[in-house]
Amino acid sequence: MAETTARDLADYILIASSNRAGTHVTNLKLQKLLYYCQAWHLALMGSALFSERIEAWVHGPVVPPVFGIFKVNRWAAIPIPNIAPNLDLSIREHVAEVLNAYGDLTGLQLEALTHQEDPWRLAREGVPPDAASTSVISHESMRVYYQSKLV
Repeated sequence: MAETTARDLADYILIASSNRAGTHVTNLKLQKLLYYCQAWHLALMGSALFSERIEAWVHGPVVPPVFGIFKVNRWAAIPIPNIAPNLDLSIREHVAEVLNAYGDLTGLQLEALTHQEDPWRLAREGVPPDAASTSVISHESMRVYYQSKLV
């Protein structure tokens, strides 16, 4: 199977989220769900789910190429894709677990949550709260932080 891209994962998250009652996904929320999918995959499986970098932006973790695709939606819900990406069952199950944990939260609630957690905070160290940043949230910081939550 080909490597999973952040875009494939984003499309799958949008489709899977559409099956949840009352759930709509904005770009803000999508970015945080991508982050949590990556972070928990690193913690649980020891490997990255996708290769695109995650940056510590003002409003939390962001996958820049995926953000760019959906920025046209601004703060509105992103339309559901017509075609589901072909993802391995293990990845679909992982996304389902992340959605069970975080899917009912709003984008703003997810933003607030990421702002309390070490990976985003460490990546923004020394950056003023309202300043733009392209600092990368490292795989290692995500793996270590979220593995510590498993104990």
